[in-house]
Amino acid sequence: MKNLAILFYRFSPYLQANLQSGFSFHSNDTRVVVQQDGRQILPRAFGNELNLIAKPMPHLLAQAGIWHLHLGQEFVYVGDEGVVEPSGETSRLGASLSIRLQPASWLNADADFNYAFPRAKGVPDAEAYIPLAPTFTSTGGLTASFPGGWSGSARYRYLGPRPANEDNSLKAEGYFLIDAAISYAFPKLELGIGVQNLLDTEFFHPKYSFHETDLKSF
Repeated sequence: MKNLAILFYRFSPYLQANLQSGFSFHSNDTRVVVQQDGRQILPRAFGNELNLIAKPMPHLLAQAGIWHLHLGQEFVYVGDEGVVEPSGETSRLGASLSIRLQPASWLNADADFNYAFPRAKGVPDAEAYIPLAPTFTSTGGLTASFPGGWSGSARYRYLGPRPANEDNSLKAEGYFLIDAAISYAFPKLELGIGVQNLLDTEFFHPKYSFHETDLKSF
């Protein structure tokens, strides 16, 4: 995103605010962009964000923000045809919270929480939901560094349930996944191994199943 304006204000050494505004270009599918050489497929996106950053204690940093995003064109994935199609202008209002904590010299913890209110413009409110647009997401984890070059981490990814069609009569299930990694650092080389979805949680299935207002297999 290209920033048009950035404003910082420091209330104290432990509290500051920033306001950002800018624009960029948006597409859900780079394959379409390449096929059309970017013509009529990269609509503009305008965003604004206000953040408050606080450090209430030496080993704790927190940031809370509110934001707005306007897309000149939303591209929605059509599962039956396997394509992305334009669906008109959309806007999103959101809030975010980030926390960084160091409970010990060898241990770091972090968590990010994001809420969005995505809606299509120019249509009735009851049909303004954006299919599969996330509403609540969160990531976070623990990272440990031990003497002798060893380090490891355990992290989570959460995606909450979200509308699967324009009137929200179908819902896509969310998921909670855990990843883990461990590494060893030599003086000039670091080796590591990581495992995604450590608990082997099923969060996607190629076949769709419908039951009342639930879409079970997204």
